[in-house]
Amino acid sequence: MRNIIRSEILKLKRYRILWAGIALMLLSVLLTLFTSLADDGSHWDFKYLIEQVIKNNMTMIFPMCITLITGYVISREQRDDTLKNTLTIPITLQKLMTGKLFVCGWISVFFGIVCFVFTLGAQLVVNFPGVSLELVLQALYQITFYNLFCYIALMPIIVLTSRSPSGFLVGVIIAFVYGYGGLFATGNMTIANLYPISAALGLIGYRSYDAAVSWNYVLCSTSLLTMMVITGVLLAFMKEKKFSNKVKKKKTKKIKKGW
Repeated sequence: MRNIIRSEILKLKRYRILWAGIALMLLSVLLTLFTSLADDGSHWDFKYLIEQVIKNNMTMIFPMCITLITGYVISREQRDDTLKNTLTIPITLQKLMTGKLFVCGWISVFFGIVCFVFTLGAQLVVNFPGVSLELVLQALYQITFYNLFCYIALMPIIVLTSRSPSGFLVGVIIAFVYGYGGLFATGNMTIANLYPISAALGLIGYRSYDAAVSWNYVLCSTSLLTMMVITGVLLAFMKEKKFSNKVKKKKTKKIKKGW
């Protein structure tokens, strides 16, 4: 498994799509700054900026972003027709997929750190009040770990929609709707604790200071553990033939005889 993870990390050097993920993290922060211009009576400070960045990541940006990139990383083997060569090595498809998912989990953490850096940069520009070292460390923890927990919530969708070379594009649409549904789930704390996308908010203590917000950490953990179990089951029943590309035979032109 260590060699698989190492090889997948080396492959990341030629994946330019990672720059798209960095751009989307910047877009999340820029959208947050844009909403701060609205005269809706909200009092903007550094804590509120952090919360809005996390909310925009949940509802619009990150589910779509990580599903696109993970799906691309997984399906690249099929698009380049290298999967059949890889599977000739004594390695199972399940181990190969597990290695890819593990590496993409670290990509989620990386994007969380990138988003945190962009958030600090935005704070330096707009200079909202209420900055402290404690809040800076809280921002690093919450933004980074939310991305990781959100990725765990999305893994079943990623595995299901990455079975064909272009199927992950469908997964991107499903992930966007799935993430946006978290906005409605937070309207009821029971649903919010069970819905995986919003349960990730509970594990980072999102707005836990608010009396109206009551996270049940047991339910939130159970929700994400369920997603991991579902992912494991999907990987266990995955068959290699579903990943094989259909090679089209070239039609040879018949040479006409005579004049």
